[in-house]
Amino acid sequence: MRGHGVVEPATVPAVSSAGNAHDGVSEFFGFRYEAPGVIRVTIRPALMNRAGLLSGAVAYAMVDYAMGSALWAERNEGEGIATLSISVNYLQTAREGDIVCRAELDRRNRRVGMLHASVESEDGRLLLTAIGSYSIFPREQLARPS
Repeated sequence: MRGHGVVEPATVPAVSSAGNAHDGVSEFFGFRYEAPGVIRVTIRPALMNRAGLLSGAVAYAMVDYAMGSALWAERNEGEGIATLSISVNYLQTAREGDIVCRAELDRRNRRVGMLHASVESEDGRLLLTAIGSYSIFPREQLARPS
């Protein structure tokens, strides 16, 4: 089950007391974890596209990480999670300031978690909405065969 979106225990972003993640993707984007399912980032030139607007990839990554952290907080001992699908509706963009992604778990069973998320600018404008589904599986499935 290795692949895109698989969250393994060693790769779950470690969060410092300041709320900053310690994996390469989170560090590059400058994600600040405020709570499970809540991520904030300050827009800077490296996150802008050629048109001078916030890159859609930044908002998408925020959604994936926020949904993953919301579900991770609700998992049982021995469970791993992996992104199955995310659908994003881009409504507006931003050029400066902070943006915040909030994700919430709508439903989960033994195998799947369904979540929704939104990203807003610091002035309260809704930038995007998203829904996502995540696989929930025994982490022992990630063990490499000898």
